[in-house]
Amino acid sequence: MSHQSELIATDIDAYLRQHENKELLRFLTCGSVDDGKSTLIGMLLYESKMIYEDQLAAVEQASTIHGTTGGAFDPALLTDGLKAEREQGITIDVAYRYFSTAKRKFIIADCPGHEQYTRNMATGASTCDLAIILIDARQGVLTQTKRHSFIVSLLGIKHVLVAVNKMDLVDFSQDRFEEIVREYRDFATRLEMPDQHFIPISALQGDNLLEHSPRTPWYEGSTLMHHLENVHIASDRNLIDFRLPVQYVNRPHLDFRGFCGTIASGVIHQGDEVMVLPSRRKSRVKSIVTYEGELPEAFAPLAVTLTTEDEIDISRGDMIVRPDNLPTVTDKFEATIVWMSDEPLLPGKEYWVKHANKLSAGRISTLRYHIDVNTLHRGPAPTLGLNEIGRCQVQLNQPIALDGYRRNKGTGSFILIDRVSNVTVGAGMILDRKTADETDHWEDQSAQGLEARMSPVTSAERTARYGQQPVTVLLTGLPAAGKTPIANAVERLLFDKGRTVAVLDGQNLRRGLSRDLGFTPEDRSENLRRAAEVARSLNDAGLITIAAFVAPHEAIRRKAAEVVGADRFLVAHCSAPIAWCREHDEHGIYSKADAGEISHLAGVSLDYEPPVEPDLVLPLHELSVEACAARVVDCLEKRAK
Repeated sequence: MSHQSELIATDIDAYLRQHENKELLRFLTCGSVDDGKSTLIGMLLYESKMIYEDQLAAVEQASTIHGTTGGAFDPALLTDGLKAEREQGITIDVAYRYFSTAKRKFIIADCPGHEQYTRNMATGASTCDLAIILIDARQGVLTQTKRHSFIVSLLGIKHVLVAVNKMDLVDFSQDRFEEIVREYRDFATRLEMPDQHFIPISALQGDNLLEHSPRTPWYEGSTLMHHLENVHIASDRNLIDFRLPVQYVNRPHLDFRGFCGTIASGVIHQGDEVMVLPSRRKSRVKSIVTYEGELPEAFAPLAVTLTTEDEIDISRGDMIVRPDNLPTVTDKFEATIVWMSDEPLLPGKEYWVKHANKLSAGRISTLRYHIDVNTLHRGPAPTLGLNEIGRCQVQLNQPIALDGYRRNKGTGSFILIDRVSNVTVGAGMILDRKTADETDHWEDQSAQGLEARMSPVTSAERTARYGQQPVTVLLTGLPAAGKTPIANAVERLLFDKGRTVAVLDGQNLRRGLSRDLGFTPEDRSENLRRAAEVARSLNDAGLITIAAFVAPHEAIRRKAAEVVGADRFLVAHCSAPIAWCREHDEHGIYSKADAGEISHLAGVSLDYEPPVEPDLVLPLHELSVEACAARVVDCLEKRAK
């Protein structure tokens, strides 16, 4: 224990340096009501000699009035400090306590067990590395045990210590302990808890807390304190993806301009190239300044001030990252939300969304389902009530830089704030696309079992009536490469030749059929899928279809060809280079993308993959619109022969 260090008497400075460099473990205690959470923490504080004499005397006096141990010392009162908590013998709010041993420093969050205070438990768990889930040996796994376990899993806490408490009340029965372990594991198999340990304890009497209890000779595992001192948490931090949300611009005098914030993840060095989001401006780190002075490098979770070699505009809410390791920048994402307000969640209602240091207006555009924490089953719900958990789609009024919560807690979490009362009403964890359970509509099997309805008019009859072979021509290229002007010119030429033709334009499709889609790669894929389905229907009706879409990815274009039919699908590449496209950008979309107003723009923040073997190349930077259109018509006429 910390008080046993010999350095205190011989070299206080050395002791303080040793104490300062100890690793910090944050953990919480949770579980159902009266499982012994506060008692456990009180005993840890008592045994580690982290209680002042006057505080101990006050607790001993309070034990005779409010204690639950028959007038004897009640360690639970060390954390249950509120008057209402002592009167009722329950924990209402999260209580934080600190203690240390020779190996580690600890911050404990004592969380309430009542269902109505589940939101308090989620708050306490949000910063923890480890969770101690207590189970009353007499009661076994209860509903609230499952609820707290689910939230622990939801919040990404990897290390879970299941303490089966009050073993003294079941005569330290090995059979009862193993029965509870089996029951808990059966439930937890559906949760993401990669590191689980089970310990039989008696918090009130100290069994298996600091030393092995002679009353459990059948238990050969570690004590609770030994596990807390030795559990490995260093690898839990994300030191790969550098993210620094800017909290404050420090301008103390004319010659200094620094950008302050707490590093959410990753490592940064002096001289490293960085990019600022959403502006995408680049520079290099000139210095890393802290209260103690400049550092050659810094890592999460240090609070630092960065200065850059170039004078670029960086404001509160921006994010500094590495240019070769970018987060997702989007205004729409999927999230799991814990609702914390008595007023129910209202899909479509405007809330403030606080993500990192950026405050944006947004709304829950879709409430997909709510989760029954007792069974983990998903069910439809029009709203979420207090302490309920659901899967939602969040729509913001501006794009933000984010990561999935499982990868990065700092940039993968957010809170919802009521815009009238300014009260926090919800906490959300952003889902990775891989874990978001999204349906790939290209491969969707939901239509299996449905019969295709055949038209009484055959393809041969349509060909004879219209005098043309139906085909779809996909015009693909960078924004402002001339796709729409060429498509319109092709339509005019074909119509004048007596052909029946229709144009599918990406912008027009987004005004109607695809107005629910954004511009992420996934949404672009879905937009092209819908266009391909429409094009197939038009071709089935005998029409020639000209489709003008950016369609930046080769694999998605090939999927579109499979939907339409490879024998009637042509790809025309509008090959103008990006410099020419920027120069001829009449709508200023490239400028908006550079300023961060548009996310996922091909050629800027999204890679464009030119077609590997296009049927046509249309270089608008070398030919006129009319000449390019004539090439398309000529190709179609040769193909019809």
